[in-house]
Amino acid sequence: MIGTQELIMIFAVVVLLFGATKLPELARSMGSSVGEFKKAQKESELNLKEFEKSITEPTAPKSKVQETAQKLGIDIKGKTDDQLLDEIQKAAEKPKEVSEP
Repeated sequence: MIGTQELIMIFAVVVLLFGATKLPELARSMGSSVGEFKKAQKESELNLKEFEKSITEPTAPKSKVQETAQKLGIDIKGKTDDQLLDEIQKAAEKPKEVSEP
């Protein structure tokens, strides 16, 4: 771990190399560089999480038939569009029960 004496020595060398007038500009550029690095790091972490999610949960685009069947409460897993159409027709042919107030 760097101690107090080492930090003072490093600061003195930096002052000698760059001069006292260049230190604020140097600190400003280092601060903006660190900020850009952190921003890029967060963005890459978000992209990685989205990629991992897309791998673990592949979402295939649903056809209109699948969307309609799902809205009607029909289970769409493992069924073809033709099977779903048959179930949608059966659901449409059933008379709706009317509840009396």
